[in-house]
Amino acid sequence: MKLNLLSCVAPKPDKRAIANCIATIAISVDESLSNELTTILLEGDLIDIEINPKNSSSSFRALRKLGIDYEIVD
Repeated sequence: MKLNLLSCVAPKPDKRAIANCIATIAISVDESLSNELTTILLEGDLIDIEINPKNSSSSFRALRKLGIDYEIVD
């Protein structure tokens, strides 16, 4: 399942927590790539990731908890 991460609306985003979340839920994303993607997201650009459909509900919950807006692409 593909997601577009649109923005982070948290007043004080936790960059480390967001990077860990992306590394955990995204398929084929390691720690260094998740740090880079987090920086891009916090700068206001859209990023796309692919998640495992079996864990989608926990992935959505983790993203909402961190204040990340997303849209489901596929």
